[in-house]
Amino acid sequence: MVPAERYREIEVSGSPREMGRQLGEAAAEEVRAFCAVALERLQETMQVSPKQAQALAEVCLPVAREYSPDSVEELEGLAEAVAVPLWQIMLLQIRNQFTPEPDAGCTSLSVPDPSGRGAIVAQNWDNDPALDPFTIMLTRRPTGKPALMTLTQAGLISYIGFNSEGIGACLNSLPAPSRAHGVPHYFTLRELYEADSLTGAVEAIQRAERAIPANIMLATPEGPANLEVTIDSVQALRPDETSWITHTNHCLHPEFCHYNAEFPELIGSHPRKARIDELLHASSADPGVAEIKTALCDHQDYPRSICRHLNDDPDHGYWQTVFSVIIEPERQRMHVSRGTPCNQSYEVYQL
Repeated sequence: MVPAERYREIEVSGSPREMGRQLGEAAAEEVRAFCAVALERLQETMQVSPKQAQALAEVCLPVAREYSPDSVEELEGLAEAVAVPLWQIMLLQIRNQFTPEPDAGCTSLSVPDPSGRGAIVAQNWDNDPALDPFTIMLTRRPTGKPALMTLTQAGLISYIGFNSEGIGACLNSLPAPSRAHGVPHYFTLRELYEADSLTGAVEAIQRAERAIPANIMLATPEGPANLEVTIDSVQALRPDETSWITHTNHCLHPEFCHYNAEFPELIGSHPRKARIDELLHASSADPGVAEIKTALCDHQDYPRSICRHLNDDPDHGYWQTVFSVIIEPERQRMHVSRGTPCNQSYEVYQL
């Protein structure tokens, strides 16, 4: 039995369809439940009917297939193994395309690895705790491509994690325009994990006709980096006055800053950015895993703190830090707290 403080670990390998089938056989219960919850939430919060959900999923499918045929083939294998229609699996990938509102408020950072190679990337993932039962630690070993380990909801084609080439990625919402049709965000992230450099990561995102904006905090072989991604542009941010870089949920690149006035601030984004910077500045040396853990447990400005807990906020009070993750791609491992890091220990997962 998996200890309650650890996520279930699953490993798949082979061709795209083989990996999809293996995942479906190992996590059929989680995938089916996630499909049901995703459709239920769309009906409750956005008044999206099953017919409307299916229609958008089927419209986005050929766009996604053109961008990443292997990813669609993997989802086909998953749908076959779980015995659900492909559109329901596709709906998991596009559910955030039904609304321009951000679906998560997170605090992320990337710092140089103390080894002098690459970087460490980390974040608190603030979202709906109802997603915890479907969350797994998934290792994929695709034939002829880099291996990758992701902390993900079962059924997503990709999520937070790293590959065997030194690329690690964390994600947070970015306030900017979106559109209903386009390549789903999770598909572009999966292609990013086939890169072995910052340039390759940027190219993987740029070549997609994207549906939604997103922020991608990176660890790369060249060091810390951050990608602010809109539907029309990808801008890379690198450390300037410090050796590290941080991000919350507002735009930092000069070309995108005007969006901050056009979209409501997400759960205290500016104060959280100031606070994580303050904590890293206070570190006696370049921050490492220990310093990052301390920073991610911070409760200043509660309930809109870096470590977020359930509260009575009418809009986002149900959000909490569902997990906290610290990724060391050069050491091919992740440290993960299942729940708020202030009261849950970090467990280590090794590729």
